[in-house]
Amino acid sequence: MKRWNRAIYIFLIGIGFTAVIAIVLLGLSKVFSFLNTGADRSSMLHISMKKDFVYLPTVSWRAQDNPGREVDSQTLTNISNDYLSAWYVRNVSYQTNDSTGIDQYYTKSARKNLINNINYNKKMKNRIEATTLQHHLFLEFYSADGQTVVFTDKDVKEYQRVYRNKDFMMDTELTSTYKVVMLLEDGFWRIRHIVKDKLETIQDSIEVNKKAAVKGDTLLVNNYPYTVKGINYYPKDAPWNMYGDTFDVEVIEKDFEIIKEAGLNTIRIFVPYQEFGKEKVKIEKLEKLTKVLDLAEKKAIKVVVTLFDFYGDYSVLDWTVTHRHVEQLVRAYKDHKAILAWDIKNEPDLDFDSRTKEAVVAWLREMIRQIRRYDPNHLITIGWYDMQSSLILEKEVDFLSFHYYGDIKEFSQQYDTLQTKTSKPLVLQEYGLSSSKGLWNPFGATQEDQAIYYKDFHKILREKDVHVMSWTLYDFDKIPTSVVGRLPWRKHKQKFFGFIDTKGNKKPAFQFISR
Repeated sequence: MKRWNRAIYIFLIGIGFTAVIAIVLLGLSKVFSFLNTGADRSSMLHISMKKDFVYLPTVSWRAQDNPGREVDSQTLTNISNDYLSAWYVRNVSYQTNDSTGIDQYYTKSARKNLINNINYNKKMKNRIEATTLQHHLFLEFYSADGQTVVFTDKDVKEYQRVYRNKDFMMDTELTSTYKVVMLLEDGFWRIRHIVKDKLETIQDSIEVNKKAAVKGDTLLVNNYPYTVKGINYYPKDAPWNMYGDTFDVEVIEKDFEIIKEAGLNTIRIFVPYQEFGKEKVKIEKLEKLTKVLDLAEKKAIKVVVTLFDFYGDYSVLDWTVTHRHVEQLVRAYKDHKAILAWDIKNEPDLDFDSRTKEAVVAWLREMIRQIRRYDPNHLITIGWYDMQSSLILEKEVDFLSFHYYGDIKEFSQQYDTLQTKTSKPLVLQEYGLSSSKGLWNPFGATQEDQAIYYKDFHKILREKDVHVMSWTLYDFDKIPTSVVGRLPWRKHKQKFFGFIDTKGNKKPAFQFISR
C-alpha cells in the first residue's frame, strides 16, 4: 500500500513540475515575442491607429534645400507622421489632463513643461480641447548622421476651447509659427525643442468664379435676381438612401421633370456624411452625386446641397476628419453650375442640448471657413430648425435658412421680427403638413386639410415674397428608424408629407406645390 501511495505522490509531483515548466516557457515566449516586435508604440498606446481616424490636418513640405544631408521622401513622411502624433498626444493630454504617451513623442527636456502645464490644469480643474488644422513645414537642416532635423512650421492654424469645472470659459483661434527640433531615438522622431516664432501668414491662391451672389437682401444667379421656389427631394423608393443600391438616374430625371413642370426652380438634397465615406470620400458616391447635379443643370434646376447629414460629433479632435471630407467633396463641385448653395448641416440647433451650443456653433463656423477656402464660387447657408436660431452666425453665411412647422397664424409676426434683425435674404427651407390622419394619428390632417394648409400658407408667402422650399415631393412607404426613432406614430406621420402619394398619384395639395 505504501508503495502505491509513494508512486501516486511521485506521479503528481511530476505532473505539477511539468505544468510549471510549461507555464514558464509560455511566459518567456510571450516576452521574447514582444521584444522582437520592437515594442511598437501603436500597439502599446493605440495612438497611431486612433490618429489616423480623428486627426488629419493638412501638411505640406514647402522647402527642402538645407545645408546638411539630403533627405528622402520616406524620411520626410516619417518626420511629419511623428510630428503630427506629437501634436495629437499633446491635445489629448490637455483634454484629459493625463500625460500618458507624452514620453513617446517628446524628449525628456521637451516634455517637462508639458507635464507641468497638465498638472497645473488638473489642479485648477481646467480642461482644454484643442486641435491644429494645417501645417506648412519648411526644412532648414537635416544632420549628416540622420539623427537631427530642424524645420519651421509656418501658419499653423489652431483652435482651442477652454473649460473650468466643466463650464465653458472661452474659445480662441490662433495662427502661429513654430521653430522645431526633432531627434531620432529608438527608430522614432521625438520633439526636442518647439517654440513659437513670429507670425508669418501664407496665402493660398484661389480662383473666384461666382456662380451665385447676394446683394443686400437679394439673391443673384448670373447677376440676375433669383427667387427660390423649391422643394426638398428624395426619390419615392429611396428616402434617406438616395445614393444606395436602388439609385436610378431615369427615376430621378422623371422626378426633375415633374418638379420643373410644376413651376419650381430649386431642389434641396442631402449628402450623408458616413455613407459618403467620411474622411475618405467614396468615388462611387461622388459619381452618383455628379449625375444628380448634371441632371439638375440639364433641367435648369438649382440645387442646395446639404452636407453632413447624420453627423453629430462636433468634438474638436474630430475637426480635421470633417475637413478632409469637405476638401474632397466641395472641391469636386466648386465649378458646378447647378449648385446654388452649400448648406452646412440640417437642423444643428437640435444638437445644442446633447453636444452643447458652443461646440456646435464653433464647428459650424469652422466648416464655413473651410468651404470658402475650397469653393469661393457658391453661397453658404445653415438649415436651422428654429427661425430665431438662423441669426446665429448671421455674419458668416450668405443667406439665412430656417424651418417652420408651427401655426400658420404665427408665421407672419415671427418672420417680420426676423427681418428687422438682418439685412440678408431669408429662405423658408422646410415647411409642410402631413396628411397622416389614421389609426396612429386619429387627430391628424387629411389630404384635403393638407391642400387647405398650402393654399392658406401660400397667400402669406406671396404677400411677403418669401423664398420657399417645401417638404417634400413624395409620400414614403418606409421611414428609417435613424430619422425619427422607433415610435410608430412618429414614423406614420413622417410618411405623408408629400404632394404625391406612394402609388404615384398627385394629392389635392399638388395644385399648390408652387407658391
